[in-house]
Amino acid sequence: MAGIINRRDLEFQLFEVLDTESLTSRPRYAEHSKETFLAVLDTAEAMATEKFAPHNHKADENEPTFDGSSVRMIPEVKEALKHFCEAGFIAAAHDFERGGMQLPVVMTQAAFSLFKSANVGTAAYPFLTIGNANVIHRFGTEAQHRKYLEPLLAGRFFGTMALTEPQAGSSLSDITTAATPNTDGTYSISGNKIFISAGDHELSENIVHLVLAKIPGGPPGVKGISLFIVPKFRVDEDGTPGAKNDVTLTGLIHKMGYRGTTSTMLAFGEKGQCIGELVGEAHKGLSYMFHMMNEARIGVGMGAVMLGYRGYLASLAYARERPQGRAPTNKSPAEPQVPIIGHADVKRMLLAQKAYVEAGYALCLYCARLVDEQRVGADDTAKQEAGLLLDLLTPIAKSWPSQWCLEANSLAIQIHGGYGYTREYPVEQFYRDNRLNPIHEGTHGIQALDLLGRKAVMNDGAAMKLFMRDAQQTIAAAKADTALAGHAAELDAALGEIATTLQALGPVLAGNPTLALANAVLFLEAFGHTVIAWIWLRQALAARHGLQQGVAGDAAFYRGKLTACRWFYRWELPKTTQWHELLRSLDDTTLTMPAESF
Repeated sequence: MAGIINRRDLEFQLFEVLDTESLTSRPRYAEHSKETFLAVLDTAEAMATEKFAPHNHKADENEPTFDGSSVRMIPEVKEALKHFCEAGFIAAAHDFERGGMQLPVVMTQAAFSLFKSANVGTAAYPFLTIGNANVIHRFGTEAQHRKYLEPLLAGRFFGTMALTEPQAGSSLSDITTAATPNTDGTYSISGNKIFISAGDHELSENIVHLVLAKIPGGPPGVKGISLFIVPKFRVDEDGTPGAKNDVTLTGLIHKMGYRGTTSTMLAFGEKGQCIGELVGEAHKGLSYMFHMMNEARIGVGMGAVMLGYRGYLASLAYARERPQGRAPTNKSPAEPQVPIIGHADVKRMLLAQKAYVEAGYALCLYCARLVDEQRVGADDTAKQEAGLLLDLLTPIAKSWPSQWCLEANSLAIQIHGGYGYTREYPVEQFYRDNRLNPIHEGTHGIQALDLLGRKAVMNDGAAMKLFMRDAQQTIAAAKADTALAGHAAELDAALGEIATTLQALGPVLAGNPTLALANAVLFLEAFGHTVIAWIWLRQALAARHGLQQGVAGDAAFYRGKLTACRWFYRWELPKTTQWHELLRSLDDTTLTMPAESF
């Protein structure tokens, strides 16, 4: 049976590409070393393998149910999360004084990726809790820290984010949930939320909802949105849960995948007794929530990567073991069949998966590394630059893996043949679970509008200029290596295409944004593929260095990296040329198609 990760690849990304060990020279991480980092990975891998992976299929087949009063689910979920919390993984990135491990974000993300790989449905509960706690930590008061943050970090409380409403969907300006001020400084919350992941369960003492709502009389649209802490059970000043708050589960939503995570419809204030606490200042809720949403977007990308990775490892193991057919030059039925990994088309599908999932992994870990630089960079300039790059790459980190690692899952099914479409093999579940990620935390269309309409051009293109600078440094290093010089030239040309497209679209964005943004998804794909080409060239440079060092037993691993890089440059990067041509043509087909003509 295939494992949950290629551990050699993870350590390659962390220590040979990202130089994570160098973070131990920063004062915040000075008590750590490569050995402590590896120990964290060992613990996470063992726990994910032993406590999360075994019930992944069972949770899918026995999804949570609601009996009208409480949510029921298989007991293995609570058991796994108990071990996760006791090991301190929820608070891992927080200060020692708060019971955390004070780990770099790149290491907490690496460790958590193993739980997502093992069982993405069960991992969703702590995933949302960690993001929820981070928002309260950053924007909450000291009293809110005592009441909510400390129990969250200890794993006593779990958390959610409650944004979506039935009538509003992704259009947050249209939410109607209201927050009416009370004389004691609290607010009475009333409204309905839908698709709230982990919105109700019996896994923790309490559930802390972060709810977007509007205070009556506030500014219209998104400028009038505020953020509130709304617990399932009201909480005393010392963090002890008390009476039930007026938060009602009105039903569970049953999805194609992610079946182990409750997806809920929640009613706030049906009896007029739902109490919430304002987070930060009034009318700034969306900016606060985006702190969690952006973290969640990278997390969604990582989840997509890990599901794609599991499918890749499963189909690789199957291809090594499944005998079928013979070489084109051997037609003799008397000869034994060959494992299907010997067939060129199966290798094509395995190479595609490898190229997608290993690059997606590298991208998400790189973004986590940028968070560390944003927090503990050498100076203010380094911190600011890391933040700008993170803003630019977040739409790619969310959308590219959720599109292409999903394609990897499709290829994994194809390699299994008819067996891949049966529930006796795991790849069909990986596909179903992953199909949600192109929708989670903003669709491709929403990410594309954010990228082209804002991130790529903000501050006179400052973030894009930083990316180009860093990519050119990689190109310069690759040009010095004859084995990689060709790829360096191809990446250079792809960067030139991006610059030309942005130059062409700039005036149109200013004068006719509807036309300029009509095909924004194509820019998301073109820029995403170029970012991934850069990510692959970074890996190729590290692999070439590894080969030159002559580490025993690693030659095949490094050659695999170089071949996957070559595959991406031959098979995928050339697609961007046509995409750019279409973007620059300002094709208006989608705009001019009448709705009644479909």
